Amino acid sequence: MAAEQSGRWRIQEWYDQRIENIIAQLLRAGVLTAALVVIGGAIPYLASNPRARVNYRSYHGEPPQLRTVPGIVHSAFSGNPLAIMQLGLLILIATPIARVVFSAFAFSREGDYMYVAFTLIVLAVLLYSLFGSFLIA
Repeated sequence: MAAEQSGRWRIQEWYDQRIENIIAQLLRAGVLTAALVVIGGAIPYLASNPRARVNYRSYHGEPPQLRTVPGIVHSAFSGNPLAIMQLGLLILIATPIARVVFSAFAFSREGDYMYVAFTLIVLAVLLYSLFGSFLIA
């Protein structure tokens, strides 16, 4: 009986370690992808505007096509360097959301429904912080 429980503990420990490794790889891949996309937009932007100066005295908003996610994606795939950089930032924002979704799936598969509930609450807070302003208007 003790040997059987020891075996279960080792399997559970292996599973937990595997999940932690997958989450670490997910976060690493998301941050690296975001950085590469931002750099991929920054190089052509800086090459086309080598002497651009920032004017902090007046505010210049983003163009309308760069104010929505579909507009950013469309403009980025059209080759707009500013949109490519913003797409990288969207990927960076999506990385922790993907981690929380994966954690909820892992806890569900493990059968730990209390942590599934906590993780879904965290996901709801993250999504509300991103999209809550659309609910107010």
